[in-house]
Amino acid sequence: MNHAFKKEERGTTLDSPTTNDHRPQTVSTMRIAYLDCFSGISGDMFLGALVDAGVSPKLLKDAMAALDIGARLEISRVTRCGIAGTKVDVYAQGEKDLPREVFPEQHSHAHDHTHAHSHEHSDEPQRADAPAPHSHGHEHGRHLSEIRQIISRASIGEAAKATAIRIFEALGATEAEIHNTSVEKVHFHEVGAVDAMVDIVCAAVGSEALAISEWVCSPLNVGSGTVKCAHGTLPVPAPATLTLLKGAPVYSSGPAVELVTPTGAAIVKVLTTRFGSFPAMKIEKAAYGAGTRDFHDHPNVLRLTIGEADDTHVSRETITVLEANLDDLSPQVLAYASEKLLAEGALDVFSIPVQMKKGRPGSLLTVLCKIDDADRLTKLIFTETTTLGVRRREEQRQTLARRWETVKTSWGDVRIKIASMNGSISNYAPEYEDCRALAEANHVPLKTVIEAAMRQYKNC
Repeated sequence: MNHAFKKEERGTTLDSPTTNDHRPQTVSTMRIAYLDCFSGISGDMFLGALVDAGVSPKLLKDAMAALDIGARLEISRVTRCGIAGTKVDVYAQGEKDLPREVFPEQHSHAHDHTHAHSHEHSDEPQRADAPAPHSHGHEHGRHLSEIRQIISRASIGEAAKATAIRIFEALGATEAEIHNTSVEKVHFHEVGAVDAMVDIVCAAVGSEALAISEWVCSPLNVGSGTVKCAHGTLPVPAPATLTLLKGAPVYSSGPAVELVTPTGAAIVKVLTTRFGSFPAMKIEKAAYGAGTRDFHDHPNVLRLTIGEADDTHVSRETITVLEANLDDLSPQVLAYASEKLLAEGALDVFSIPVQMKKGRPGSLLTVLCKIDDADRLTKLIFTETTTLGVRRREEQRQTLARRWETVKTSWGDVRIKIASMNGSISNYAPEYEDCRALAEANHVPLKTVIEAAMRQYKNC
């Protein structure tokens, strides 16, 4: 289906404030954002880059205040190895969080307090730019269910809520895997501290305000050496960071410190759609978010470049196709295996009915994935299904340029995924998870929310 009229992106112009109801201003171009992580990425560096790119500080402060967790933001201009950027600091209960090497006794107290409250907690280390664990009442941490409640109660857009919750769920799933426990039993200590909650929620609100069509990320410089955490000294990258960056291109360069934090890795995992070199774009703005440290020969900044995307071409890539014939597997187990494959990074999973030997009905399971994920997902197919063999081949895939646009329904915001070719819209559809969340929260049929979102988009 094609639009016969020109669509306009909802977004914030780089030099204009955002309205009080958090609905962005209108711009006329489709924009792409490139995260250049040559010095890694952390939550506060990402916020600094957003503000430097034009996101209203008031918008972030209002989002933080909506959490009602006793925090405030301090935003300043700094230089890092000669490059000017924006620094965002979080104050909790009147105290500014500082790196471990500045106040080591503060961290020691927090670690003792943390161990006294739980045996299932985060191994997340203190990052180079990181807030220290709090010593004023939050050391016991929060469970994911409590964090969901805090975010859900906040007066921010539904799409931003959904993004923030997905980031925390990514962190929770990682910690659960590392500690061999369930997501709901994980205590978010350093990750779930006040400063990290502010980082994640403000990241969700600020990224939505920029109205970016697609987030692309460079290979990530993870740093090197070791870092101290509640469980002792761990190698860089920390276990949580390493797990979150599965499938992402990484390298180590520069000073022997931690450069990518779990919070930064989770933001990248949820927001970005692909990794690669600088994408084709007409550059509109280059912004810099500064970290706490100022290295002598290494600019400790995250660079965010925003521009008009070149969507006149169809992108091509090589992917792996995995297939397995199944004739003795319960449909419930097949559905579970498909969901797990998608959760573990498959690009697409589907099954079709087939006729097996001796006339037996069966299913053909097909998984599309990145080449680097093929071995891991093959192992998962063997683990979760009854197949004795998995076929593998590489194929070329062509994909249309895609972007997101947000529409406002009676129940909340819904993102619309829009595909285009040669500058013309070729297809669009509401984001299922957004519609589902609104349907459940407001006790209305899912199809009603989907129809309303489609109607709003058509009438824009």
